[in-house]
Amino acid sequence: MTQPFSQAVAAFEPALPLAVAFSGGADSTALLLACVQKLPGQVSAIHVHHGLQEAADDFARHCQRVCDALSVPLSVQRVDAHHALGQSPEDAARRARYQAFETLAQSNGGQHGFQSIAIAQHADDQVETMLLALSRGAGLPGLSAMPAYWRRGGIDYHRPLLQVSGSDIRQWLVAQGVDWVDDPSNSDKRFTRNRIRARVMPVLVEGFPQALDTFARSAAHAAQAQALLDEVAAQDLQQVGAPPLIRALQVLSRPRLANLLRHWLRSRFQVAPTRAQLDELMRQIDACSTRGHALHLKVANGFCERRGDCLHWYNP
Repeated sequence: MTQPFSQAVAAFEPALPLAVAFSGGADSTALLLACVQKLPGQVSAIHVHHGLQEAADDFARHCQRVCDALSVPLSVQRVDAHHALGQSPEDAARRARYQAFETLAQSNGGQHGFQSIAIAQHADDQVETMLLALSRGAGLPGLSAMPAYWRRGGIDYHRPLLQVSGSDIRQWLVAQGVDWVDDPSNSDKRFTRNRIRARVMPVLVEGFPQALDTFARSAAHAAQAQALLDEVAAQDLQQVGAPPLIRALQVLSRPRLANLLRHWLRSRFQVAPTRAQLDELMRQIDACSTRGHALHLKVANGFCERRGDCLHWYNP
């Protein structure tokens, strides 16, 4: 069930000190303000300057004004978020953000030191993520949508508002009398997520008023099933080795081999193959019947190749 904003913040108990990913929009403004009220002196803010639109400098200045008013340290991280050929703009921006977080954490931070980062994505975002995954024919990792907690690069990441509706967040923020900025790119219909937000979500919620709750349950079921598959893949990876022995891969069933290869690529290199790439990779693994049989295939932004008896992935 969705819950009130204040209840979600009250239940949020991160390791301290805490940084809030602060775009200047309504959701992150509400989360920053609520965390400062709950944890005075323990909160800083991080604003990622993507440099993708003319208003980016204005967003950074707005964030600085808000943080100055709250006496909150702000770190503005400038990144190159331009997407490469074949990469979606959304994915490029997301990767740049997380790289900025990790870079700041590894720099020891000074006054911006933190153990945890809070991100203000909420229940509406969760449904949009699931619908976006469905539109792309995603498997269980995509249908699991966004986790409420994960650890990466020595940082604890939290999404404490995943059970709170966007409307409830804005109602709380309006009551606080704090201003925010709207990113014009959020209404750009060239992006699939924005089309889902503007055209699909209103119809979905009107026809199925409990959609935020039911989709959240489905995402939780998918996440549970994916966790089980990850356990199996981790056990298989121990058996086949890392890098995996090709002859050990060849004895696995096709579904188990696919699960293992996805897990190996994701856990070791943070990449994901397309369905076509995975199918071809499995075909080529099966075809490696002689010691001299070569294997070389583009997978994600790098290549899988045979080196001796093992399968390797590298990014040239």
